[in-house]
Amino acid sequence: MPWGKNFDVEATLDKVMHAFWTRGYEATSMQDLVDCTGINRGSLYATYGDKHTLFIAALERYDNEMRRKLLSSLEEHYGPREAISQLFKAFLESISDKGNNRGCFLTNSALELAPHDRSVGKIVAHSQAQIEDFFARMINKGKKLDEIPAHVRSTETARGLLASLIGLIVLTRSRPDRSLLHSILDDALRRIG
Repeated sequence: MPWGKNFDVEATLDKVMHAFWTRGYEATSMQDLVDCTGINRGSLYATYGDKHTLFIAALERYDNEMRRKLLSSLEEHYGPREAISQLFKAFLESISDKGNNRGCFLTNSALELAPHDRSVGKIVAHSQAQIEDFFARMINKGKKLDEIPAHVRSTETARGLLASLIGLIVLTRSRPDRSLLHSILDDALRRIG
């Protein structure tokens, strides 16, 4: 009879996700993952596979649990212009004056691994395309509701907003100056009228 799992697989994956999100792939050892989960190395390997497979599972969980739910919630609870603003503000509000700003796990992974890791690159590219689509949807909806001027070019503006958001996320880690980051938000909002 096979052994049953003596731990919550999803809760454990959340702990792993936070470890990789905080430290990055290279700086997180299997021992770090054992320590943060309280699960022995053999059980982690048996359940999730090797470190890379575990990282991919954690990155996909972040994409599903954080990015998708955030965009869905913004679209559901705010008008188009405010939904765009709130996405930027979600990252501004996560800044700590004490440092240790984690930014976005997807963006961090894009910078660390996407150039040479095809699996990570695919996840990140798909996520970024979904964010760009969110911006384009909000712009188109905003134009129909007269919240955004009709002359705003949806595709080009959505791409510019994506670039601004990624830049803002990177700066939350490397240069978390609130006035700088708010100026990026202000510039992004000027693009939509």
